[in-house]
Amino acid sequence: MTNKIKTYQTAEFREKYLAKHPAVDGLFKPNYERFFCVKIEDVKNHTKLPVVPSKEICHSLIFITEGTYQHKIGFNEIVAQKGELICTPAGQIFSIDQVPENVSGFTCHFHPDILIGKFGNNELLTHFDFLKVWGNPHIKLSKQNSQFVLHLFDRIHVEYSANGIKNLELIQAYLFALIVEINNSYVVPATETFSSAVSITNKFKEALFLSRAQKRVSAYAYELNITPNHLNKTVKSVTGKSPAKWIAETIVLEAKYLLYQTELTIGEIAIELGHFDQSYFTRLFKKIEGVTPKDFRKMIEKS
Repeated sequence: MTNKIKTYQTAEFREKYLAKHPAVDGLFKPNYERFFCVKIEDVKNHTKLPVVPSKEICHSLIFITEGTYQHKIGFNEIVAQKGELICTPAGQIFSIDQVPENVSGFTCHFHPDILIGKFGNNELLTHFDFLKVWGNPHIKLSKQNSQFVLHLFDRIHVEYSANGIKNLELIQAYLFALIVEINNSYVVPATETFSSAVSITNKFKEALFLSRAQKRVSAYAYELNITPNHLNKTVKSVTGKSPAKWIAETIVLEAKYLLYQTELTIGEIAIELGHFDQSYFTRLFKKIEGVTPKDFRKMIEKS
């Protein structure tokens, strides 16, 4: 099955959601497709809202210095306050309905290969769970870490504003330090037993993310080399939701994306997501969203 879900290149996303304006153009330096760091207050008034469910090939870090910021990532509706951070991993679905007038902070956007170079390699980012699609996107930094993170964002922004990524090794060093500081607040010690359950749950979420066609719980259990019963108990104990609920919600989340971003018929979307029975797909969608796919599309058209 072909995957019709669009993932934006950075330049495409900028073209679609940022107004053309000299003030905006001056913020983005050559090779911004690989890396940029800008202040939220410098771009918020030029952003074309709402940003409907979308994906990008790059990671994004949003750090709030004043006000409140709302962001939707995957299943999560996030409200971040001053000193908190939102991470959108590459390939994850996100959307933005509004950006409040009183919010300020930084947005740092980087391609997964940005740390490849003299002091790094493309495996560095695989060690940080918040940069994975199943990670927790809302990071509540400790007070001390928040100050360190603010200092690093400030330094990265000053360097980027002055030189873009001409001094790439300096950008890489600051970025890696920033990621490590964020990780210090993200990582929570866990017992060995709980770590095993979390590991299985994360592998299930990753498999679910990578394979959007409909699958049964037993198919994912087979992929993970465990029994369906063990997968059910483990995922429910860690997340509070059964694997079947995760599968259903992921299918509906992807369906909403396709209803937003494509002109596929309801039947074609059902097939794209592995449901050849359109009536079953419609019932599943309505059970989770409260409206049918057809009514959901009408709501989009009116907005």
